[in-house]
Amino acid sequence: MQRKNNKKRIDEQLYKEIYGIVKSLIEDKIEELFGRRDQLEEIKEVLLQIAQNQRKTEETIGKLSEAQKRTEERVSKLEDIVRELAEAQKRTEERVSKLEDIVRELAEAQKRTEERVSKLEDIVRELAEAQKRTEERVSKLEDIVRELAEAQKRTEERVSKLEDIVRELVEAQKRTEERVNELAEAQKRTEERVSKLEDIVRELVEAQKRTEERVNELAEAQKRTEIEIQNLIRSDHEIREELRSIRREIGGLSRSFSYAFENEAFRSLPDFLKKNFGIVLKKRLVREEIRGKEINIFGIGEKEGKEVFVVGEAKVRLDEVKAQDGVFDELEDKVSAVKEEYGQGIDVVKILVTHHATKGFINLAKQRGIIVIQSFEW
Repeated sequence: MQRKNNKKRIDEQLYKEIYGIVKSLIEDKIEELFGRRDQLEEIKEVLLQIAQNQRKTEETIGKLSEAQKRTEERVSKLEDIVRELAEAQKRTEERVSKLEDIVRELAEAQKRTEERVSKLEDIVRELAEAQKRTEERVSKLEDIVRELAEAQKRTEERVSKLEDIVRELVEAQKRTEERVNELAEAQKRTEERVSKLEDIVRELVEAQKRTEERVNELAEAQKRTEIEIQNLIRSDHEIREELRSIRREIGGLSRSFSYAFENEAFRSLPDFLKKNFGIVLKKRLVREEIRGKEINIFGIGEKEGKEVFVVGEAKVRLDEVKAQDGVFDELEDKVSAVKEEYGQGIDVVKILVTHHATKGFINLAKQRGIIVIQSFEW
């Protein structure tokens, strides 16, 4: 309605302007006419021209009206588009507002995640420190074991020396007995000669007396020798008792450390075997006795849908010396016991768990199809 009123006012204004122009031209021409009557024909032509111009002007006004109408239609369409854009802008702002809320929530979640990661890093550092302290304690225990081994070696050397001394004393006793036998033979010959020569007998009596004194001395020496031998036997017994006690203490310490290491392996191996070898355990690992064999690490699991048996040993340190001492053969014996119990056709995964293994030992184990797992790997 407002657009129609605007159009009407524009048309009226144009008519007024055109009417004023035409009127001004007619008045000018009439004035010229009344001043110059001889140019009447020219005035007629002018009036005709004015009439033509009027028609053109009306046509122009009609075209302007049509153009105005099209312009108003386009403006109306533009207004509709602007309203739609305004609605779209409003929806966009609402979506942006929601996105801002989501971004704020994500920022909060990121902050919480960073805090949890920071806590996890602290825990990892603490675990690393604990591992370092454990390795230091293991190193100290290894030093103690080496010292005890050295002490055992020195004790065995002392026992060996004592055995040599005992053997020498036995040889001396044997020589003493031989000398006594020789004296007895001499005494017999002397008695035979006494019957023939009285003078010689007297000398022999004196000699016999001296011989008896020497025999008594030898008997005393023999008695002292036997006492010393008894003392040595008792000392040897005490030394052996001390050695047995040391062995028991070392054995108890070694077993305690081995059990602690095995318990740590029981907690860490399931995830390690799953992640690195695709072995999923059906139940937790245990320490088991099978067919009279004590198996440090035993478990049943699956790999690629097939049942497997995990058989392993735990050792503090593994090197080429351990390989020569039969650690591989010991593991194979326990694998054989498991196969006797569960069937020869089962699949067995053989593992050796340790704090440290040398490269040479690892290569030897690979050749035998044995997995070596070091504690720092889990």
